[in-house]
Amino acid sequence: MSAALDRRRFLLVTGVTGAAVTLDPLRFAAAEAGAEQTLTISGRFEPGAPDWVYVPVRVPPGVRSIAVSSTYDRPAVPAGVPGNALDLGAFDETGFRGWSGGARDSFTISRSSATPGYLPGPVRPGEWRVTLGPYTVAPQGMNWTVTVTLRFGEPGPAFVPSHAPTRANGRGRAWYRGDMHLHSVHSDGAWLPEQIVAGARTAGLDFIVSTEHNTSSAAGIWGHHAREDLLIIDGEEITTRNGHYTALGLPPGTWIDWRYRAVDGVIPRFLKEIHRHGALAVAAHPFCPFVGCQWKFGYDQVDAIEVWNGPWTLDDEAALQMWNGLLVEGRRWIPAVGDSDSHKEGQVIGLPQNVVLADDLERDAILSAVKAGRLYVAESSAVALSFTAAVGSRTAGIGERLNAAPGDQVEVSVRTEGVPTGMIRLFTDEGQVFEGPAGTATWRTTPRVSPYVRAEVRHPDGSMAALTNPIFLGH
Repeated sequence: MSAALDRRRFLLVTGVTGAAVTLDPLRFAAAEAGAEQTLTISGRFEPGAPDWVYVPVRVPPGVRSIAVSSTYDRPAVPAGVPGNALDLGAFDETGFRGWSGGARDSFTISRSSATPGYLPGPVRPGEWRVTLGPYTVAPQGMNWTVTVTLRFGEPGPAFVPSHAPTRANGRGRAWYRGDMHLHSVHSDGAWLPEQIVAGARTAGLDFIVSTEHNTSSAAGIWGHHAREDLLIIDGEEITTRNGHYTALGLPPGTWIDWRYRAVDGVIPRFLKEIHRHGALAVAAHPFCPFVGCQWKFGYDQVDAIEVWNGPWTLDDEAALQMWNGLLVEGRRWIPAVGDSDSHKEGQVIGLPQNVVLADDLERDAILSAVKAGRLYVAESSAVALSFTAAVGSRTAGIGERLNAAPGDQVEVSVRTEGVPTGMIRLFTDEGQVFEGPAGTATWRTTPRVSPYVRAEVRHPDGSMAALTNPIFLGH
């Protein structure tokens, strides 16, 4: 039995960039089991539309599932001008229920299941909010429509999440390889979770971090895909309009909000929330050229900076030089990391990958090592690097400090594998101080001359094969 309603309304929203707007609610009437009701709302965004527009949905008792679909027009735009793009998500009467951004134009939520990116669970009565995000609006404006369908009846069986274990079979204190920025169908990726696992194993990885855009939904399924030799860590990529950052190591089901800009001054609150959960915050691809992707929140409270994202490009070169400038400035050292940000076939998982010296293949041990900067970044598992500094019998490695007097002679040693025609380069606060062919290299300095030293291995064309965090010299 179906009682379909179709009430169309038209709203114009314009001229309040950065704000959020709440529209008049869609009101549904109670109905008997088996019934179905549909309401539709239409509107128009002009350039300068708000970041977020909420369509309230008054959900009556007895609803089995809620289904939402959206459409918007895509007029042709001049070359170089962004066209229309509309993000989609949902909140229920108590909080977050899912996000798909611009990757989907519809979703369904019930007690038993939900569209990837959304959280299964009861459809309780109260005010839900369909969330629209006009990511870019063409000069001609954007006409949009949202349709909400409620289906009434007894709820199905409860969804039972399967979380990934926090530990895998490791080798004790050892170097572990991992990709900490990956996307599946739970946000805007095309990868199925099992394909990410297969890609990680092909890439020789020991651990991965799941970082879906603005949603925690994938945490509920990773346990089905866990392997004894692969650690899967939950996370999120928080996608604001002023840059993206990843939260590594969130407890399963934890969600971090993204609805703010740098001018709002709220980023410290969310970084504190991440740290309260024992997770790390990483500024992602800070010079990404896409709209809203460049990092604009500063680096005072992040735990690491993603200086290498996917195949080496000029964006990565800019990020590396920015990070190097912070290192030279010396106010606070922030470790560098690198990740694939893989979304689909053709974007290689593990290009690049973090090679982390951790006490075991376990969530907290990996996070602790990343935070301490005990890692280097390599383009593949074929590339390996050893980098140490020594005074007599005292040695220090990547991310560590060599305790030495200002005038002590320090011997810096580098050994590489997998880059037969590459070049080793060493850097201090003065810039490049050494260059030699890949293989083995030795260089000497003192803490008085060099407060730290870091290494790069480059291919003949200048692209990166590996880079390290620094070794610090002196007290």
